[in-house]
Amino acid sequence: MRFQKSAQIALGGVSTAVCLLLMLLTSLFPFTEFAFPAMAGAVLIAVVIENGTPTAVLVYAAVSLLSVFMIPSKTAAAAFAVFFGYYPILKAYLEKIRLRVLEYLAKFFVFNFSMVGSYWLLIVVLGLGELMEDTGMFGKYSLLVIAILGNVMFFVYDIAVSRVIFAYTNWLRPKIFRKLFH
Repeated sequence: MRFQKSAQIALGGVSTAVCLLLMLLTSLFPFTEFAFPAMAGAVLIAVVIENGTPTAVLVYAAVSLLSVFMIPSKTAAAAFAVFFGYYPILKAYLEKIRLRVLEYLAKFFVFNFSMVGSYWLLIVVLGLGELMEDTGMFGKYSLLVIAILGNVMFFVYDIAVSRVIFAYTNWLRPKIFRKLFH
């Protein structure tokens, strides 16, 4: 079901506002610097389904840019911009890969490339090399442990996004949009 142009613009604006609100909540609740950006990214699922990828990319770009200026937690803003904002948009394309093994290899490549790229940006471009000096409780294996745990969390996140898509398309969308437009 494609909306009329005015409804598409309205959904894009409301989605941007909801994403920013979720991002702002990171300043109110401690330890939510990754949870709320992940939820904000999930909002883009509706935009992709109802308006298509180009509008979802515009919402992602707007939220990413506005988050840099409006969100006190730069970690949350970076988490959205570097991964959680675009992954729900990209997921549909990755799931078109026919072989399940290749699909998951592509998904894990995207996740790991995003993580390595963000660390490279922090260390090389922004000069925050001290991030690598603190090895933590696992000593020299800390980065490996973090990478493994990150990939496990990504796997869980990917399943969660799939379930949100299923719930939206099979439950929420028919109940809300059927009443609004019929």
